[in-house]
Amino acid sequence: MQSANKETAGTGTVGTAGAVGTAGAVGTAGAASTAGAASTAGAASSAGKISWRQGFVIALGVPMLILPNIGYFDGYVGAFAIIIWLMSVIQGFLQNTAYGEFALMYPKARGLPGFVQSVFRGKDSETYDTNRFIGGFSAWGYWFAWNPVLAIFALLIGNYLHNLVPAFAGIPEVILSLVCGALIFTALIAVNWKGVSGGATAGTVLAVVALIPLVVLAIVPFFTGAFQMSNVTASLFPSGWTWDFTHILFLVGIMAMAQWSACAWETAAIYAPDYKNPRKDVRKALFSCGFVCIITFVLVQLACTGTLGVEGILTNPYSPMLPLATMTFGPIGAAIAIVMLIASMILVIQTGLLGSARAMESMAQQGNLPSTFARTNKHGQPHIALISVAILNMLLILLGTPTIILAASATGYVFANGITLFAYVKAKRALGKKVSAPKWWWKVAIVFAFINIPFYLVGLFTIEHNDYGVAAAIFGIIVLLVFAPLWFYAAMESHLARTERRLRELESFHSLAAVSADTTAMAERLGQLEILVSSLNVSSLNISSLKTDSPAVKTKDG
Repeated sequence: MQSANKETAGTGTVGTAGAVGTAGAVGTAGAASTAGAASTAGAASSAGKISWRQGFVIALGVPMLILPNIGYFDGYVGAFAIIIWLMSVIQGFLQNTAYGEFALMYPKARGLPGFVQSVFRGKDSETYDTNRFIGGFSAWGYWFAWNPVLAIFALLIGNYLHNLVPAFAGIPEVILSLVCGALIFTALIAVNWKGVSGGATAGTVLAVVALIPLVVLAIVPFFTGAFQMSNVTASLFPSGWTWDFTHILFLVGIMAMAQWSACAWETAAIYAPDYKNPRKDVRKALFSCGFVCIITFVLVQLACTGTLGVEGILTNPYSPMLPLATMTFGPIGAAIAIVMLIASMILVIQTGLLGSARAMESMAQQGNLPSTFARTNKHGQPHIALISVAILNMLLILLGTPTIILAASATGYVFANGITLFAYVKAKRALGKKVSAPKWWWKVAIVFAFINIPFYLVGLFTIEHNDYGVAAAIFGIIVLLVFAPLWFYAAMESHLARTERRLRELESFHSLAAVSADTTAMAERLGQLEILVSSLNVSSLNISSLKTDSPAVKTKDG
């Protein structure tokens, strides 16, 4: 989601989504916290090489992305959601191994879309062809994967406040979320208007701060006796579950949504060229990030299910950490813990906002979005992109449900991962040798490429259609298709800019031609004069010779 972080971005990371770059790729825009981590790694790499431990930091914020899905997953697959998270993090490890090698193949590329554009090249930087569209579309999908993080977490904050503060109980959750979103987005834009600083150290602190309340809430129930394993074993699947075709599609859709969260630590891989010892450090970063994500994702879902039971979670599907905190710490302790959790959500929104904006800026700089998104204020911040991201997310909040936004967002992530994996297969087979992954790793990549496209897409459509209807099911596709007119507009801008440049060159040529004509005429006259002077000199020389050689001229001795 780097990202976004979810790169960018540019992204562009991002990386993006970094943002997510990409978006120089969207590595600057990675996942919410991934986007922040991407920019952290980027900041570190700008001063020098980074260690694998700094890559490891990227994983510390990613577990926050489990929050929108805890109750939703339990509603579909019961306690089996614990296994879903385990499987999804393993998938992330396998995919990210390919991305780590991809980064070493193309060290100048950034983020998943950057890799795609390195493989699918146009004829030149001015040509708008199918290859360029594929690269741009991949960047757009990665950006859309992590951009809605703002709306999702604004809705979660509204839900937690609605259930935590009695004074807010009478306010509709959507209205409360809109107010929260407006205040948070405006404040963050104002704070970041003049730029941000702090580099890797600040990124580390933010990631740790974001993780602490989540881990504390997940661990304490195991020591207080609130956790009951019977709550897990009694509801491994919901009643009425059958392994028919429809339920299998539901399961596939849940896996696609889990990928949005549990595979979001790809920035640990895509910054491979920035590590001090890339081949060894990529492996260390991947294993450490994968370990952290397996423990935290499984632990949080296990703690919630074992403490509250599936039915208890479904009474608060979007804020199950509140009753968990109340059972663990009591009302006052729960209030403190949830306030800390909300603060962590604001940090996620912060990294998502910056990662998404940078991803848009990068895509515009590369000519894949209208140039207006590349405009920056006097402090170098992409203010048009920042405001655009905030406005879009205010509109998304009106949808009222975090999971409908997340499912649409996951559609973008599915496209970004699928296209990147296909590009990796093409690059790996053309290279024909090991860089950091075994020669046969392209076979692993192509399996997950086809899992993403088309299977995850079908699963997402099925689950959205089941919950929210046809309009919701095609919502993510519609947003992704918006890229086409934006891209063609950017192509038209590029064409007009080239035409104006050539007209200026032509005018300059005509001016030079006029000067050149005058110079030529002058040169011809100077040439004629030189010939005349030369002939006069020759004549003078001849006369002198005649005088010297004449018999009438006698020397004194003669």
